[in-house]
This record gives sequence, C-alpha cells and structure tokens, in this order.
Amino acid sequence: MTADLARFSINQMTVRQLSLPDLVAACRDLGVPGVGLWREPVQAYGVEEAAELVRDAGLAVTTLCRGGFLTAVDPGERAAALADNRRAVDEAATLGTDTLVLVSGGLPAGSKDLRGARERIADALTELGPYAEEHGVRLAIEPLHPMFASDRCVVSTLAQALDLAERFPAHQVGVTVDTYHIWWDDTAPAQIARAGAQGRIHTFQLADWTTPLPEGVLNGRGQIGDGAIDMREWKGCVEAAGYTGAIEVELFNDALWARDGREVLAETAARFVEHAA
Repeated sequence: MTADLARFSINQMTVRQLSLPDLVAACRDLGVPGVGLWREPVQAYGVEEAAELVRDAGLAVTTLCRGGFLTAVDPGERAAALADNRRAVDEAATLGTDTLVLVSGGLPAGSKDLRGARERIADALTELGPYAEEHGVRLAIEPLHPMFASDRCVVSTLAQALDLAERFPAHQVGVTVDTYHIWWDDTAPAQIARAGAQGRIHTFQLADWTTPLPEGVLNGRGQIGDGAIDMREWKGCVEAAGYTGAIEVELFNDALWARDGREVLAETAARFVEHAA
C-alpha cells in the first residue's frame, strides 16, 4: 500500500460485478486498505464467512450499507423495519465496522407529510441508537440529494440530518458526508463544521456529479474527476472539521459495472490519488 492510498476505501457497490472473494483479492493485490460493504451481497456470502474473509486479508471494513427506511406509518411495517435495522447493527458488529449508514426512507404511499416522516425517523432512532451503542456501532444518517426525497430519503440536507442526530449522543448517531448528495448546497460547509465540532462525521464518501443524468438517475454517480465536484475542496472541508478517517468512493454507475471490475478498482484508486489524496 502506498501512502497516497492509506485512507482510501472502495465501496463494494462501485465494483458490484466482483464477487466478495474477488473484491477482497483485488484490494489485496492493489494495496487498497479498506472496503465499505453492502448487506445483500454479504448476506448472500454469509456474514460470518465474510467477516473471516476480510479479516484474513487484513482489510478494514469502513462502513456497512445500509440500514434505515424508517418512515412507514403502518405498525407492522415499522416493527419489521426496526427488526431489520437491529439485524443490520448485528451484521456491522460481526464484520468489525463501527459505522452503519442509514438511508432514512421516502414518503409512505399517499403521504405528503415530510415533517411527519422525519419525526418517525427520530422515533426509530430512540430505540436503535442505544441498541447500536451496545454493539459498538454508530448510526450515520446520510442525506440524499433532494431528487430522492419522495421515494428514498426525506432527509435531503446535512442540516436536516444533524437536526435529527443531535437528539442523540454523538457516539450513537452522526452523519454521512457524501459529495454527490451535498455539493450543490452552499450551507453544507457550515454544517460540516457543525458536525465536526460535535464528533458526528462518521464517514466521508466521494462520487462525482456528471450530466446529463441517466434515465435511471439512481445509477448516475460519476467517476471522481469526471464531473463538477471539487473533491479536494470537500476533503479539506471535512478535515478542517476534524475528520481523519477513511474516505470511501461509492459509485452507482451502469457503465462502470459493465467493465472489468479489477480495471475499475485500479482506475478508481488512481483517480483517488489524483483528485483526493
């Protein structure tokens, strides 16, 4: 591993075409020190088995994605969501990561009540925060770009994420800072400082904004360096706020997924060095 890659972590979704063993082998061969894992492929491989695989390779698991989807009104659906998030905490602890990323969830069908949806997230965190603490895991609320507010995440800004997180101790609940989702918001630097002062920046992720957006929108995250976001500026911002942890690159991109996964990983590591190291 070179010094330039010391803080680099590849999010599993960036190279989802690689099986977990192939991802681990590629990281080892290329000197990538960290991985951010996703629950579905980890579950398919086996949580205990995945933990052993990454541990034996000497890789750090920087985050687990994802928990959340906590906005349901129906009591049965809310109970199921809480149970699933407790399982996600258990999985994170088994994998050896202290950070579970939360995508909060969109509006329930037929609802237009954003404020009510956010309050239901807070209600859920009242239970999940202490449970996560018991397992040595922190919950990292991720604000998503406002275009996802209706169907995926009613938390659209770092200010909204922090307003929720601040109801709980920082070692229970903090935030995810993801360039793709916040780069447009001129209040974000001040919110990053606010989060840093409280020790609530639990993870920092990079993805670029390229246009035109694809028809699927969700899979439109650009390779770093290809778009409009100044990665070094945002890195400097989180560092000024006291963040010294891993930096994940998390890309949802159909064109990247159609390529050889090892090639994409090598390219992403090189782009990280060029634009963010």
